[in-house]
Formats: sequence, C-alpha cells, structure tokens
Amino acid sequence: MGSDSVRGMGRRRLLGWGGLTAVGVAAGGAQLVGARSARAAPAGRRAIPRDTRPGGAYDRYVAKLAAEDRFSGVVLLSHRGRTVLSRSYGMADREKGIRNHEGVAFNLSSAGKPFGAVAVLQLAQRGRLRLSDTVGTHLKGFPAEIADKVTIHHLLSGISGLNTPEEDPQRVFRGKEEVREFYEGWARQAKPVAPPGTPTDHAGAEVAIPALIVEAVTGMTYWDYVEEHIFKRCGMTGTAFFTRPQWLTDPHIAHSYMRQADGSRVDAVRNLDKGSPDPLQQGKNPARSFIDFPGDGGFATAPDLVRFARALADGTVLDRPYAELLTAPKIPLAPQGGGLRAARPAPADAAFATYMMPVSLIDGQWLNGRAGVNPGSVASWNIYPDSGWVGVVLGNHDDTPFQEIIEQEMNAVLGKT
Repeated sequence: MGSDSVRGMGRRRLLGWGGLTAVGVAAGGAQLVGARSARAAPAGRRAIPRDTRPGGAYDRYVAKLAAEDRFSGVVLLSHRGRTVLSRSYGMADREKGIRNHEGVAFNLSSAGKPFGAVAVLQLAQRGRLRLSDTVGTHLKGFPAEIADKVTIHHLLSGISGLNTPEEDPQRVFRGKEEVREFYEGWARQAKPVAPPGTPTDHAGAEVAIPALIVEAVTGMTYWDYVEEHIFKRCGMTGTAFFTRPQWLTDPHIAHSYMRQADGSRVDAVRNLDKGSPDPLQQGKNPARSFIDFPGDGGFATAPDLVRFARALADGTVLDRPYAELLTAPKIPLAPQGGGLRAARPAPADAAFATYMMPVSLIDGQWLNGRAGVNPGSVASWNIYPDSGWVGVVLGNHDDTPFQEIIEQEMNAVLGKT
C-alpha cells in the first residue's frame, strides 16, 4: 500500500489509529463478550458463508494477489474456534528459501497495541491501579500538566491531549535496555497540545506511558509481563517480542521486505542501511529497533491471534466485566468515506474509540480488531463476535493492497458479494 490515499482514506490515518476505521470501514476493537455479543446471532449468520470456504471468493482473491506478487503472507478465517480457511503464500526468508506457513510469526506494528491495554486492565481488576489514576500516581518526573491531569483512561482512549515526540528513524539500537531507556525518555518529551479529553489520534506517548505504568506497578519489564501474563496464558506459543538477532536467525519469523525507490524489494533485517521511501514513514526500517518499544508491536502467528481473540471472550485473560470495559465504545469517531461504505447499501452504523481498538457496527453486527503497518509488513485481526468469526491477515512485503484484502474478508464473512 503506497502513500497515496487508498479508496477515500489516507494512509496517515491508518498509521495513526491502526484500526479498520482507519481504512475507510469501521472496525478495531472489541465487543467480545457481554450483552451485545451474547445475544443469539440471526439465523442467516450461523451458516458458513460460501465465500469464506476453500475455493470461495475470498480464497480466489488472495490466490490471485499472490500470483501477481501482490501478497506474501498468511490469511486465516476461523469460525467458533474451527479453521475454515488457511492459506500461506510467498517466502518468510528468501535468502534461506523458507516459505511462509501458519507457524511463521509476522511483525505486528500497531496491531500489537491491544496487548498493552489488556495488561493495564489485568492490573486494574487486581486492584493494583485505577483507570482514574493520573500519570503522576505511578510515575515521577512528568510536568504537572501531565502528572496531575492526564489519567490512564485518557491515555488508553486516545484522548490525552498529548503530542507524539519526534523520533530518529535512522537510529540503530543494540540492546533491550537501550530501547527501554530511550523510549522512557521519549515518552517524557510529550507535551500537552490540548486539554485532557481531546482526541489525539493515539499519540505515541499514549502507548508508551501506560507501558511505563505497567513496569512501575509490577516491577517487570513490559515485554516480560505481557509474555508471561498474556501470551503464555492464551497459549500463544509462536508469539513474542522477538529481538533483532532472533528475527535474523529464527526460521519461524518472517522477514520484512521493503520496496525501494528503484522498484526493488530489500530484506529490512539484513539491510539496516536501507529505509522506506514512503513519505509517511520516510527512511524507517523496523529492524533498526533491537526490540519493539514497550507498548507496541511484537510478532505473532495467525493461529495465535485467533487464540488471543478467544481468550478475550472466554475469561482467560480478563474477567468478563473488564473484557467488556476493554471493548466498550468510549467516544464516537468521525465518519470515514470510501472503502466498504461506498460499496454497501448502508454505511457503518457507528464507529467508536475503545481502549486501543476502534469498534464499529456494520450491517447490525459489531466488528472489532486492530491493524498495523510497518515498512515491509502489514497485520490485521478482526473479530466478528455476533457470528463467531475471526479473520487474520499477516503480510511481509510492501505493495500489498491491505485495505482491499480486509474488505474482501469482510464481504466474505458478512455474506456480501
């Protein structure tokens, strides 16, 4: 996906929010449990739509993209815990001849942000913190306008009023502690640009500061806490915050292939001197960071993201009231043009921000999930709680028509052709 607007929606908004609301439809987050999703699905929703099955429209569409060198990665559709469609295309590591398959983990970028929200809510349900706590309740050294006025709720909802400090995309990190120290200092450079309660399109500090709070409350690094209390608890054995040396050598991690200005693709992990020419990610190479900064990213397999979705619904990682709190609509999002809204008889009923995951109503169903984009990689997981579907798209090269794949998935699951 290039830097131009994509069917009525700018790439900048996709990169900022990372949810499907950002790609011109609605989607994001999570009515996974509770009164809304507990109701019985309409009879027509219970059948397996033909377009979701092997040989169906979605399967044929992705196969065509792969044949045209426009998709490399994994797509998976699961219905009530049973895999209906799983397809893998392209190479995880071209140099070593390793093909993509279900057991390969892909870079998540912003699609990993909900893990941080779940970590915070786990601590809240254990009484270790309150969502009304201000930043200064747990962290020292922030200016009073942040420490005394910005709450955890503001941060998770994307309404902190903070900006995103400038980053240096050329910096190459050499270890975990260097990454952690840098981003702690980076988060402390955030400045109020509007009163708390003002939507800020999920500024970077809104991700980094809750991760620092998790560390302050637990005495563990953010990465260790999430791996121990979320990934392990969900049975996500192929998911982790892998380091660059692991990314380089582990055959179960897909390398990210970035498009260059001359039309070639390069392996980001083996070419730290190369960066993206995309104007909105100018010069960025995701492998330069030794490990993804706290609160963001990580790597996951498609089946593991299905396991995470099911764990949110069945009480494995959060008690039901807190799972409902995670996914409950917080503030309305502005309508988005293009995308499925232009193709459907009726647009999305409504779209809302939640805790790190936008959520929408499409044709009377909740649609929840998260998307992420990095140079050389795309990631999306969608949850259709009213009908029991989970859809995952993981890719490892540029030029993927990301929005269109998501639209085709939605059409297939919702029975729209």
